[in-house]
Amino acid sequence: MDLLKKYQKEFIYKEETYKIIGCAMAVHNELGPGFLEAVYQEALAIVFDEEKVPYEKEKELLISFRGKVLKKRYLADFYCFNKIIVELKASKRIDNNDFAQILNYLKATNQEIGLLINFGSEKLEYKRVIRTKDNK
Repeated sequence: MDLLKKYQKEFIYKEETYKIIGCAMAVHNELGPGFLEAVYQEALAIVFDEEKVPYEKEKELLISFRGKVLKKRYLADFYCFNKIIVELKASKRIDNNDFAQILNYLKATNQEIGLLINFGSEKLEYKRVIRTKDNK
Protein backbone atom coordinates (compact mmCIF):
# COMPACT_ATOMS: atom_id res chain seq x y z
CA MET A 1 0.00 0.00 0.00
CA ASP A 2 1.47 3.36 -0.92
CA LEU A 3 1.95 6.00 1.77
CA LEU A 4 -0.84 8.28 0.54
CA LYS A 5 -3.45 5.51 0.64
CA LYS A 6 -2.26 4.44 4.07
CA TYR A 7 -2.41 8.05 5.32
CA GLN A 8 -5.92 8.53 3.95
CA LYS A 9 -7.08 5.25 5.50
CA GLU A 10 -5.77 6.28 8.90
CA PHE A 11 -7.73 9.52 8.84
CA ILE A 12 -11.18 8.40 7.79
CA TYR A 13 -13.92 9.90 9.97
CA LYS A 14 -11.44 12.54 11.09
CA GLU A 15 -14.02 15.22 11.95
CA GLU A 16 -16.23 12.77 13.84
CA THR A 17 -13.37 11.32 15.90
CA TYR A 18 -12.06 14.82 16.71
CA LYS A 19 -15.52 15.81 17.92
CA ILE A 20 -15.78 12.74 20.16
CA ILE A 21 -12.29 13.33 21.58
CA GLY A 22 -13.12 17.00 22.16
CA CYS A 23 -16.20 16.00 24.17
CA ALA A 24 -14.08 13.56 26.21
CA MET A 25 -11.54 16.32 26.87
CA ALA A 26 -14.32 18.57 28.14
CA VAL A 27 -15.44 15.85 30.58
CA HIS A 28 -11.88 15.13 31.74
CA ASN A 29 -11.07 18.84 32.17
CA GLU A 30 -14.10 19.27 34.41
CA LEU A 31 -14.05 16.01 36.39
CA GLY A 32 -10.37 15.05 36.29
CA PRO A 33 -9.23 11.50 37.07
CA GLY A 34 -10.44 9.34 39.94
CA PHE A 35 -14.08 8.56 39.23
CA LEU A 36 -15.58 5.26 38.14
CA GLU A 37 -16.03 4.57 34.44
CA ALA A 38 -19.82 4.83 34.82
CA VAL A 39 -19.49 8.45 35.98
CA TYR A 40 -17.48 9.38 32.90
CA GLN A 41 -19.96 7.54 30.67
CA GLU A 42 -22.88 9.48 32.10
CA ALA A 43 -21.04 12.80 31.88
CA LEU A 44 -19.91 12.11 28.32
CA ALA A 45 -23.51 11.40 27.28
CA ILE A 46 -24.46 14.85 28.59
CA VAL A 47 -21.69 16.50 26.56
CA PHE A 48 -22.61 14.45 23.47
CA ASP A 49 -26.18 15.75 23.80
CA GLU A 50 -24.98 19.34 24.19
CA GLU A 51 -22.62 19.04 21.21
CA LYS A 52 -25.19 17.14 19.12
CA VAL A 53 -23.04 14.04 18.68
CA PRO A 54 -25.33 11.19 17.60
CA TYR A 55 -24.78 8.13 19.79
CA GLU A 56 -26.20 4.96 21.23
CA LYS A 57 -25.21 4.21 24.80
CA GLU A 58 -24.27 0.64 25.78
CA LYS A 59 -24.79 -0.57 22.23
CA GLU A 60 -25.25 -4.33 21.99
CA LEU A 61 -22.84 -5.79 19.46
CA LEU A 62 -23.73 -9.05 17.75
CA ILE A 63 -21.05 -11.64 17.03
CA SER A 64 -21.34 -13.99 14.08
CA PHE A 65 -19.60 -17.30 13.57
CA ARG A 66 -20.00 -19.36 10.39
CA GLY A 67 -23.06 -17.39 9.43
CA LYS A 68 -24.78 -17.77 12.79
CA VAL A 69 -25.26 -15.10 15.43
CA LEU A 70 -23.85 -16.20 18.79
CA LYS A 71 -25.72 -15.82 22.08
CA LYS A 72 -22.75 -14.01 23.61
CA ARG A 73 -22.96 -10.25 23.10
CA TYR A 74 -20.55 -7.39 23.63
CA LEU A 75 -21.68 -4.02 24.97
CA ALA A 76 -19.84 -1.00 23.63
CA ASP A 77 -19.95 2.05 25.88
CA PHE A 78 -20.97 4.21 22.91
CA TYR A 79 -21.62 3.83 19.22
CA CYS A 80 -21.34 7.26 17.61
CA PHE A 81 -22.28 8.56 14.18
CA ASN A 82 -23.48 5.03 13.29
CA LYS A 83 -19.87 4.05 12.57
CA ILE A 84 -17.50 4.67 15.50
CA ILE A 85 -17.25 2.40 18.53
CA VAL A 86 -16.19 4.23 21.68
CA GLU A 87 -14.88 2.27 24.65
CA LEU A 88 -14.21 4.08 27.94
CA LYS A 89 -11.74 3.23 30.68
CA ALA A 90 -10.94 4.75 34.07
CA SER A 91 -7.57 3.19 34.82
CA LYS A 92 -4.01 4.43 35.26
CA ARG A 93 -3.22 3.66 31.62
CA ILE A 94 -4.46 1.87 28.53
CA ASP A 95 -2.98 -1.61 28.17
CA ASN A 96 -2.93 -4.37 25.55
CA ASN A 97 -6.09 -5.98 26.95
CA ASP A 98 -8.00 -2.74 26.38
CA PHE A 99 -6.67 -2.55 22.84
CA ALA A 100 -7.63 -6.18 22.19
CA GLN A 101 -11.14 -5.53 23.54
CA ILE A 102 -11.91 -2.70 21.13
CA LEU A 103 -10.26 -4.54 18.25
CA ASN A 104 -12.59 -7.49 18.95
CA TYR A 105 -15.55 -5.09 18.94
CA LEU A 106 -14.46 -3.81 15.52
CA LYS A 107 -14.06 -7.35 14.18
CA ALA A 108 -17.43 -8.44 15.57
CA THR A 109 -19.26 -5.52 13.95
CA ASN A 110 -17.15 -5.20 10.81
CA GLN A 111 -16.56 -1.53 11.67
CA GLU A 112 -13.35 0.26 10.78
CA ILE A 113 -12.82 2.81 13.57
CA GLY A 114 -12.89 2.67 17.33
CA LEU A 115 -11.82 5.07 20.03
CA LEU A 116 -10.35 3.88 23.29
CA ILE A 117 -10.61 6.70 25.84
CA ASN A 118 -9.10 6.56 29.31
CA PHE A 119 -10.20 9.09 31.92
CA GLY A 120 -8.12 7.58 34.74
CA SER A 121 -4.80 9.26 34.03
CA GLU A 122 -3.84 12.86 34.84
CA LYS A 123 -4.03 13.72 31.14
CA LEU A 124 -6.84 12.27 29.03
CA GLU A 125 -5.48 9.26 27.17
CA TYR A 126 -7.03 8.16 23.89
CA LYS A 127 -6.16 5.79 21.07
CA ARG A 128 -7.72 5.69 17.65
CA VAL A 129 -7.98 2.01 16.66
CA ILE A 130 -8.28 1.25 12.97
CA ARG A 131 -9.26 -2.17 11.71
CA THR A 132 -7.15 -2.96 8.68
CA LYS A 133 -6.60 -6.07 6.59
CA ASP A 134 -3.58 -6.78 8.84
CA ASN A 135 -5.67 -7.04 12.00
CA LYS A 136 -8.91 -8.51 10.59
